[in-house]
Amino acid sequence: MALHETIEQTVTGLGYELVDIERTGGGLLRVTIDHAYSAGTEERFINAEDCEKVTRQLQFVLEVEGAAYSRLEVSSPGIDRPLRSEKDFERFAGELVDITLKTPIGIAAVAGSAVSANRKKFRGTLERAATGWQIVWSDEPEAKPGQKVSRKRVPPPLQALGFTLDEIVQARLAPVVDFKGRRPKAAPGTEI
Repeated sequence: MALHETIEQTVTGLGYELVDIERTGGGLLRVTIDHAYSAGTEERFINAEDCEKVTRQLQFVLEVEGAAYSRLEVSSPGIDRPLRSEKDFERFAGELVDITLKTPIGIAAVAGSAVSANRKKFRGTLERAATGWQIVWSDEPEAKPGQKVSRKRVPPPLQALGFTLDEIVQARLAPVVDFKGRRPKAAPGTEI
């Protein structure tokens, strides 16, 4: 059985989701895990006890399988969790994400604003679209802490870029540094 399959089977058997496996030249085997997702349940985060539980089981399984590694590291995906599958995109729809496209894309001018024809990286809100996925953003810079923003000022228009999973090189949750943690998604029409 291949190493990836062995690790995935062990991690999912313990009730977790395998996010990534990385091997380095120095013999480090890094396994990234997350809680298995089911729609409608409260978002849970990986803690040290979860990592310890998976580490102990993987050490036993990898010893039985005779896998060659010098050090095993099990961790959470962190605040900039990679999005790799359709399931990940469905789970994090409505969240702020960073995507990098395989080829540069330019968007025609919209109300005096245009996207550079050689732009590949975008940050915005991930949404489901008719042909796949889209990212929605505004070119307006965020207000600085303590800065007053006029209520009469008209915000710049939102821009959207549609894409499929085949067109992206990398997608990650945008790091949201808030010492209160990521806030749960609000139901449509409500504010937090």
